[in-house]
Amino acid sequence: MPDAALSRKSARARVYWWLERPDRAAVGPWILEIALVTLITLNVAAVILETVDPIYARWRQAFNVFEALSLSVFVAEYAARLWVSREDPEVRSRFSWAITPLALIDLLAILPALLYLFVPIDLRILRTFRMLRLLKLTRYSPALGMLLAVFEEEAGAFFAGFFILLLMLIFAASGAWLAEHKVQPEAFGSIPAAMWWAVATLTTVGYGDVTPITVAGKIFGALITIVGIGMAALPAGIIATGLNDQLHRRRASLEREFRKALEDGAICDAEETEIEALRKKLGLSRRAAHHIRERVEAEMPASQERCRHCGKLLAAEAQ
Repeated sequence: MPDAALSRKSARARVYWWLERPDRAAVGPWILEIALVTLITLNVAAVILETVDPIYARWRQAFNVFEALSLSVFVAEYAARLWVSREDPEVRSRFSWAITPLALIDLLAILPALLYLFVPIDLRILRTFRMLRLLKLTRYSPALGMLLAVFEEEAGAFFAGFFILLLMLIFAASGAWLAEHKVQPEAFGSIPAAMWWAVATLTTVGYGDVTPITVAGKIFGALITIVGIGMAALPAGIIATGLNDQLHRRRASLEREFRKALEDGAICDAEETEIEALRKKLGLSRRAAHHIRERVEAEMPASQERCRHCGKLLAAEAQ
C-alpha cells in the first residue's frame, strides 16, 4: 500500500511538472504549452467562423467534431490540474484551487459545452459563450496575468467606483426626467427611459439619438457631461495605478533575487537559471532584467568589487 501511494504521488508530481512548468526551460512542458495555446486560438477562430452562415452550413460537421475533440482536451486538462493541485505547496485543498481565478476561467471554458449535454439548448446559441476560452490565455500570458491580478487586488476599488457611477446614473436620469419629460415624453417619459441618455452622457459616448432641448435640460446635461469625464477616467486610473504597482513589485522581486545571488560576489550557473526562470514568470523583458542587474551591481559596496572577467571578489583574491 505505501508503494502504491508513493507511485501515485510520483505520477502526480510528473503531471504537475508538465502542466505547471516549475522548470520553464524544459522542452516537454514548453511544447505542451504551445499546443494548448494553439488549440485555444483555433477554438476562438472556429467560433468566429461559425457565425458566418455559409461557412457553418458547409463545414458544420467538421466544426462539431473539432468542438468535441477540443472539449475532451479541455476537460482532461481541467481534471488533471485539479488532481495535481495538491502538489502546489500554496494550495491547501483542491476546493481552494477550484475557486482561484485561473481555475474558474478553466471551468467557464468548458461549462457552456457541458451544459449542452444536459440541457437541450441550440448549440449555436452557446457559441458566443465559448469565446470565454480566450481567457485561458491568461495562464500563459504574463501581461494578462498581471491584469487579472490587478482586478483581483483592486476589487474593492472597482466596486466603489462602479457604485459611485451607479449613483451618478440614477441622479442624472432623475434630473433629465424632471427637465425633459413634458416636452419629450417618448425619450424622457420615465427615469428608466432617461437612463439611456444618462449612460451615453456619463460615459462620454454621446450617441446623439436622445438630447435635451429645454434650457434647464441643456444646462443639466452640460454639467453631467463634465462630471462624466471624471467618472469615465476613474476605472482607467484604478487599472493604471494597479498595473504600475504590479510592475513595481515584480521588478522588486527580481531585484531581491539579484541581491541574494550577488551576496557572495558572483552569480553561478544555477542562480542564473533560477533568475531567468523568475524573469519569464514575472513577464519582464531581458533589457529590464539587465538594467536591474546593473543597478544592483553598482550599488554593491566597494569592498565587494568584483572582477569584470571572472566575477570573483577582488578583495577575496587579495587576501
